[in-house]
Amino acid sequence: MKLLLVTDAWLPQVNGVVRTYSAIIPEIEALGWTVRVLSADAYRTIACPTYGEIRLAFPSSGSFVTDVESFGPDAIHIATEGPLGWRARRYCMVRGIPFTTAFHTRFPEYVQARTGMPVSLGYRLMRRFHAPAAATLVATQGLRRELADRGFGNLVLWSRGVDTALFRPRDKSFLPDPRPISMYVGRVAVEKNLEAFLTLDLPGTKYVVGDGPQLGELRMRYPEVRFTGARQGEELARHFAAADVFVFPSLTDTFGLVLLEALACGVPVAAFPVRGPLDVVGSAPVGALDPDLGAAVRRALMIDPLACREHALGFSWSVCARMLLDHVAPVSKAA
Repeated sequence: MKLLLVTDAWLPQVNGVVRTYSAIIPEIEALGWTVRVLSADAYRTIACPTYGEIRLAFPSSGSFVTDVESFGPDAIHIATEGPLGWRARRYCMVRGIPFTTAFHTRFPEYVQARTGMPVSLGYRLMRRFHAPAAATLVATQGLRRELADRGFGNLVLWSRGVDTALFRPRDKSFLPDPRPISMYVGRVAVEKNLEAFLTLDLPGTKYVVGDGPQLGELRMRYPEVRFTGARQGEELARHFAAADVFVFPSLTDTFGLVLLEALACGVPVAAFPVRGPLDVVGSAPVGALDPDLGAAVRRALMIDPLACREHALGFSWSVCARMLLDHVAPVSKAA
């Protein structure tokens, strides 16, 4: 069986979409499937407006059709709502081929933060994109209910996993700075609401691990904060494990894989009580969710690291991969 994954976001980008599919592709292949990723790097690209690190591809219809049909997929999954996603959607609809999509990112809120475009218009476009899908996969029950209230249909649950062998408790002396160490890991961009963390009056040391369009600006404005840039693999895991509390200031993430990675390292979470943290942490004694982010940090520092690790062990990438395959729509069902 062959699965075609169409995504506007792919390596070397570092974000939740890329990390999710990078983690499950080996699991899918272990189940006997062949996976082809059709991403922007296969075509000529332009820089995304306001976010130059992201490249967007606008392939011709002929080249896209050739790439799809030379692979001969048994199922097509569209991961993103960018130009490639729209091209794949059109390809499937013209030919009567069923396909699945996934809702990973609150693009309406992100676009509003950067351009001022009304959120309602953004969700109208998102509804249109996902409406023809045989199923739209969402990470949590909370997000599923929210999108249903916004008029989305065919929503199915698709949870996430964490590599608990890589992300595990380690020696905290890797970072020798004054403690406690409060850490954020993720994109350094306006939609992540980072200044809600950076402006907090906290003891110890603040760390920001990641890259993005705001990195240079925030480095200049907050010289006391340790900005490491992007880290991956073993080095990323060592940074996670060396923290005393993981601070997640985002108000717009649909899940937040970094929450699971921190918990797997035995690091408690401090966040706002919004979707993402509410779904990952909930009422479990592994994090503190509070409209006062500083209060959440102080409470989280008192949490048992062992409880955090135990909570994360319940999330598996192999289960995530099987859930995706359970919902893909066979191309053979095309009219």
